Amino acid sequence: MTRYERWNALLELLARDGRLEVEQAARELGVSSATIRRDLDQLAQQQMLTRTRGGAVAHSVSYDLPLRYKTARRAPEKQRIGAAAAGLVAPGSIVGLNGGTTTTEVARAIGTRSDLHPSTGAPGVTIVTNALNIANELVVRPHVKIVVTGGVARPQSYELIGPLATGILNEVSLDLAIIGVDAIDAEQGATADHEGEAAINRLMASRARQVVVVADSSKLGRCAFARICQVDEIDVLITDTAAPEKLTERFVEAGVRVMRV
Repeated sequence: MTRYERWNALLELLARDGRLEVEQAARELGVSSATIRRDLDQLAQQQMLTRTRGGAVAHSVSYDLPLRYKTARRAPEKQRIGAAAAGLVAPGSIVGLNGGTTTTEVARAIGTRSDLHPSTGAPGVTIVTNALNIANELVVRPHVKIVVTGGVARPQSYELIGPLATGILNEVSLDLAIIGVDAIDAEQGATADHEGEAAINRLMASRARQVVVVADSSKLGRCAFARICQVDEIDVLITDTAAPEKLTERFVEAGVRVMRV
């Protein structure tokens, strides 16, 4: 288990229980108490938790696991999903990308598409995004034109949200919207935990000719707080091979093209 995987696990335990004891965490993660103490000290320095005698408690601020600590979850699956979604992007197209770990993998796959490089003579792509980390990664790619929405940044997801984020999206047309979600269900549609993110994702989807949802199998058959769009507004769902056939069949019956990668 890497350091970031341990940090991710510790923060999840803390979110679940509200309090964490060093010895308990060491047993659950199968590492030494000294390692857990160092991890807790480093997380406390980043203000992710508050250290106590013998452990830690959840920080007093609103608790949500930041994007940088989620990247280790299902990384191979997300990379395959990202590559498959990037393969749907045609040269010269305009693509909307929201924030999240899976869409970040989509952005990285687009960024390394050799057939989109200017040296091949093919037109590049335009990426419209509300995700600061995606814009930061792609702005150095010569074949990618980056358009960033306005808005207020959420530290947890690096996404720009709020009324200031809608101005750009209302003025553009997208060939493709590739949307990461917190949950997707064949009846309830695509949903997000945060209503501000859901609102921007919904607007992005409405501006696109085709909507692609990227979601690993752990998000299927679930419903989060705020709706992004109905199932009949989704053209393609890209998930991983661990997705149960019973679940994916329901999306197919609803008219969604399902890609399991």
